[in-house]
Amino acid sequence: MKMKPKTKKIIVLSVMVALLVATGVLNFVLSDKLNKTSTDVAGQQDTVTQTFFAAARSDRDATRESEFLYLDAIMNSEESSEKAKTTAQEQKMLLVERMEKELALETLIKGRGFDDAIVTIGDKGVSIVVGESELSQEQANQILSVVVAETTFKATDVKVIPFNLSLIHISEPT
Repeated sequence: MKMKPKTKKIIVLSVMVALLVATGVLNFVLSDKLNKTSTDVAGQQDTVTQTFFAAARSDRDATRESEFLYLDAIMNSEESSEKAKTTAQEQKMLLVERMEKELALETLIKGRGFDDAIVTIGDKGVSIVVGESELSQEQANQILSVVVAETTFKATDVKVIPFNLSLIHISEPT
């Protein structure tokens, strides 16, 4: 049975909307859990940090999944030109390479003693958020050296950002 191109597009868009809704629900649930943590402030801070990194990874994964669905729709569409299909396939491979590199960098950074890290690689550079409230110049240089050694980016293309918990309001449980 052959599906009409319009039906395929509707299905792909429906799946992307469902993923977006799922991301919103996940963020709501994680935020709700954050508000129901114990009265221990240190425990709350750990929960906030863990929730931040979990939510950031979830958002990144949902976005990537949507991108994959979009690229698959282009590659599978009978109406797409061969050039569009080739470009979509190249972009998909680039996304896979970035995902592998991000995971490897996160593991290497954690291996250097940092509590957690989330790495995002873009066309123009790399952004890293680490699970530390402050970073010394030495710590920042450690992270920078890992990124420069593992990627083709220059030091000027890398942003290292400490996770600043003081900017997040922790409400007292009721």
